[in-house]
Amino acid sequence: MSIYALQSPAGGFLDEDLNNFNKVFDEWCVQFDTFDDAITIASTLDKKKYAEVVEITPLSYPKYFFHNLQGIIHATREVDGHIICIVEPFMGSYFRIAMCNLKYKTVKYTKTHYQNAMSVEGAFANFRIREES
Repeated sequence: MSIYALQSPAGGFLDEDLNNFNKVFDEWCVQFDTFDDAITIASTLDKKKYAEVVEITPLSYPKYFFHNLQGIIHATREVDGHIICIVEPFMGSYFRIAMCNLKYKTVKYTKTHYQNAMSVEGAFANFRIREES
């Protein structure tokens, strides 16, 4: 499932009033269920408020909602109220698994660094959230 939003080329998302760009994507941003709906609204905007339509997918979702998450996101899935991601912090680095808490909007990384895609995919597929005591 994708959602669509209006984003300024300089960054930020258009708010509900279609007047200001929020620096981060939040519940006050304009969201659309279809690309066509987003294009229709974007075409009615004043030329000074130019906005691009962006598609937010499960793979790109953490990039918009978890600002502490840095790097290239290769895969995501939801586990026990967390978005779990395979992340390559920067090109050519070891892979990490990040746990993005949906309730508190926090990001924690596992301690393990994975050298290749095969090893991180196995850990990712079997990943479980440990109860903190």
